[in-house]
Amino acid sequence: MPARTARSFATVAVVAFALAAAPAAFAQAPAPARSFAASAAETAGKVWSGAQDVAIYALGMIGVDYKFGGNTPESGLDCSGLVRYVFQQVTGFTLPRTSKEMSGLGAKVAVDDLKPGDLVFFNTRRFQFSHVGIYLGDNRFIHAPSAGAEVEIAKLSESYWQKHFNGARRLVGVLPSLVPNVIAPAYAAAPAAAPAADDASADHGGAAR
Repeated sequence: MPARTARSFATVAVVAFALAAAPAAFAQAPAPARSFAASAAETAGKVWSGAQDVAIYALGMIGVDYKFGGNTPESGLDCSGLVRYVFQQVTGFTLPRTSKEMSGLGAKVAVDDLKPGDLVFFNTRRFQFSHVGIYLGDNRFIHAPSAGAEVEIAKLSESYWQKHFNGARRLVGVLPSLVPNVIAPAYAAAPAAAPAADDASADHGGAAR
């Protein structure tokens, strides 16, 4: 992730948290600060809405037939095909084709911090990250299970899924290319700042891990 974009998103998150924690202090802040804070809070809200949209759209895939290598609801979907299709429709961003490749994107998320739209990964084929689903909230996720089945909702707390759980990743709001038109306005509203010394080296980092 480029250092400039990373700082931009970090600022959005910090300001949004500050608004929720200390609304009185926000009201007393200088006008320029209030303007940027309001823009940042709006941006954070849009990112969160985008994550919820992913989960909501995924619910529309319930009942679609499983098909190994399937990429569309019409032809059928496998686990990574489901995730890839939903993210492409909602965000316009094309994810890698396999669950293993998807597991290297975004940011790690602890189970206690899961939010709708996060990806949850499992070892169901004797290798890590061989299965993926989209977390819906309330301990549930949606996935395309296996041949002969349909896209369905499962409980993360079930013993099978607990035993095979490999971790979770958050993509919406973390990968800058997922929300390019949301981050930019908040960053533009921020006061000018001197570039960080590590800008050049940060460009070689690739996707956030």
